[in-house]
Amino acid sequence: MPLFFRKRKPSEEARKRLEYQMCLAKEAGADDILDISKCELSEIPFGAFATCKVLQKKVLIVHTNHLTSLLPKSCSLLSLATIKVLDLHDNQLTALPDDLGQLTALQVLNVERNQLMQLPRSIGNLTQLQTLNVKDNKLKELPDTVGELRSLRTLNISGNEIQRLPQMLAHVRTLEMLSLDASAMVYPPREVCGAGTAAILQFLCKESGLEYYPPSQYLLPILEQDGIENSRDSPDGPTDRFSREELEWQNRFSDYEKRKEQKMLEKLEFERRLELGQREHTQLLQQSSSQKDEILQTVKEEQSRLEQGLSEHQRHLNAERQRLQEQLKQTEQNISSRIQKLLQDNQRQKKSSEILKSLENERIRMEQLMSITQEETESLRRRDVASAMQQMLTESCKNRLIQMAYESQRQNLVQQACSSMAEMDERFQQILSWQQMDQNKAISQILQESAMQKAAFEALQVKKDLMHRQIRSQIKLIETELLQLTQLELKRKSLDTESLQEMISEQRWALSSLLQQLLKEKQQREEELREILEEGMERQLVALLEELSAEHYLPIFAHHRLSLDLLSQMSPGDLAKVGVSEAGLQHEILRRVQELLDAARIQPELKPPMGEVVTPTAPQEPPESVRPSAPPAELEVQASECVVCLEREAQMIFLNCGHVCCCQQCCQPLRTCPLCRQDIAQRLRIYHSS
Repeated sequence: MPLFFRKRKPSEEARKRLEYQMCLAKEAGADDILDISKCELSEIPFGAFATCKVLQKKVLIVHTNHLTSLLPKSCSLLSLATIKVLDLHDNQLTALPDDLGQLTALQVLNVERNQLMQLPRSIGNLTQLQTLNVKDNKLKELPDTVGELRSLRTLNISGNEIQRLPQMLAHVRTLEMLSLDASAMVYPPREVCGAGTAAILQFLCKESGLEYYPPSQYLLPILEQDGIENSRDSPDGPTDRFSREELEWQNRFSDYEKRKEQKMLEKLEFERRLELGQREHTQLLQQSSSQKDEILQTVKEEQSRLEQGLSEHQRHLNAERQRLQEQLKQTEQNISSRIQKLLQDNQRQKKSSEILKSLENERIRMEQLMSITQEETESLRRRDVASAMQQMLTESCKNRLIQMAYESQRQNLVQQACSSMAEMDERFQQILSWQQMDQNKAISQILQESAMQKAAFEALQVKKDLMHRQIRSQIKLIETELLQLTQLELKRKSLDTESLQEMISEQRWALSSLLQQLLKEKQQREEELREILEEGMERQLVALLEELSAEHYLPIFAHHRLSLDLLSQMSPGDLAKVGVSEAGLQHEILRRVQELLDAARIQPELKPPMGEVVTPTAPQEPPESVRPSAPPAELEVQASECVVCLEREAQMIFLNCGHVCCCQQCCQPLRTCPLCRQDIAQRLRIYHSS
C-alpha cells in the first residue's frame, strides 16, 4: 500500500452533504455531535477543527472517507480537546499523530479498517479511554504504554499481524473484552488466547508477578469518579444548574424551530430546482434517443444497400466461375492426349530429388566435420559448395538441353498444346526454386554455425595469449601483496614501530608503481591483439568500419575473412546472418563498399593490392616478470576489513599510495586515502576467486 494517496475531488453530492452537516453543527439548537462521514474527504477541513473548538463538540464522526492523515497542516490537535468519541473507521490512515495523548477527554477511539503500521506511545496518556478498536490494520505490535490506560474496558486488535502482547497490559485491571486472532498468537500461547480475556490477563499477571483481580472490582470506582466529576461542573449545586440548563434549552429549542422552518423553505426551493434540472435532463435524453433512432435507421439503410451490392457481386462471381470451369474442362480434354509425354518429363524430374538427397547428405557430413579446426572447415565448405555448384551447373546444362529438345518438338504441336507446355515449364521452374531454397538453407545454417564459433574464437584468442595471461597473474599477485602490506601496516600502527612502518611504505610504493606499469602493459597488449585482428583485413575496410563507429565488428569481419569484393556480392540479410544486427549500418556498409569499388574501377591505383593483407604473427615471449617481495604469509589467513564501515571486506586498491583499506560502497565518496591522506588518482577492484 503506498504511503501517499492522490487527492480525489469530492463529488457534488458529497460537497453538499459536508456543507449541510457543517451548517447543522453550527446551529444554536444543535447537539454535541459533528458528523462529516461519507463526504469523500482526503483531509479534515479546517472549519471542522474550529467548530469543535468553539462549540466544544464531544463526538466527531469522520468514517468512510479517504483520509490519509488525521491532522492537516496549520491545525492543532488541542482543538479537539473536548472530544470524547472519535470515529475514524473505513479510511486510509497510515499513522496517528505522535501527540495523540493530548486528547485527555477521549473515551472511545475507533480506527477500524485503516492502514496503520503502529500506534504512538503517547496513547498511554488517554487515561479516560474506555474503548479502543484497531481491527483490520497492519499493526505488528502494541506499545508498552497501553498498560497505562487505567480505564480501558474493550480492546479489539483482530485482523492485524500482532503475535505478542506486551506484559504491561496486565496493569489494565478494568479490561473486560479483548478480541484477537488466537491462531496467530505466540505470546501468550494459542491455548491461553483461545480460553478468553480472563485467561489472558491471568497469564500476563502471572508473568509480571502481579495478583489477578476481576475487572468488576475496578469498574465501580471509575464510574463513581465520573459522577463526582459531573457534579463538580456546577459550583452552585445541582438544582440551580438544572434550572439554568432548562431555560437555556428552551431558548435553544425556540431558535431551533425558527431555523427548522427556514431550512424547510430552503429544502422546498432546492427540490423545485432539482425538479427543473430533472426535466431538462429528460428532454436531453429524449433528444439523444431520437438522434440515436435516426442514426440506427441510416445504418440499416446503408447495410441493406451493401447487402444488395454484395449479392449482385456474388452472382457475377458465380457466373464467371462457371465460365472458367467450362474453359478448364475443355483444356483438360485437350491435354489428355499429352499425358504420355508428361510422364516422360516426370522421369527426368525425378533426378532433382536425387540432387536434394545429395545436398542433405552433404549437410550431415558438414555437421560431422564441425569439430575440425576453423581453417579446415572453411576450406571444406568452399570445396563442398563448389562441387555442389558444379553439379548444379551440369544439371542445369542437362535441363537446358532437354528444354531445347522439348522446344523443337513443341513447335510441331497445335496452339492448344502451347498452354500445357507453359504449365509444365512453370512446374519445372518451381522445382528449381525449391532446389535453390534448400541450397540457401544449407548455406545459412553453415553461416549460423560459424557465427556461434566466433565468440568462442575471440575468448580463446585472449585466453591462449601467454603474455596477457602472465600480466593478469602478476596483477593478481600484486593485489594480494598490497592487501597483505595494508594489513601489516594496520597491525604495526598499533605497535608504533616507525622503522618497520617506513619499510612497509617503501614496499607498498614499489608495488603500486609496479601495478600501474602492469596495467599499462595489459592495456597495450589488448591493443596489440586488436591490431593483430585488424592486420588480417584490408586497410580500406578497417578504415571504413572505424569511420562508421563499427570497430566492434572487426573480430567478426576478420573471423569470416570478409573483403571488399566479397561484401559487394552480399545483401543486408547476409550481413545480419554474419552478426551485424543494425539495419541502417548494414545498408551504409554495403553502400560505402560499392562506392570504394566504383572509385577503384575508375582509378585503378586506388584499388588495394592483393598482397597487402598481413598475416598475424605469434605473440612474443614476455620478459621474465619481477616477483614483488612482501612480508611473511602470516596475514593470509584472514581477510582485511573496511576501515570506514568496519563490516565488509576491503576490495579496492587506491593508487598512487597502494593501500587496500576500503570496500566498494565506502570508497565512492572518498577523495583521499583514509590511511595516508594522499589524493586518490585511481581505484582498482579486487576480485577474490572461490
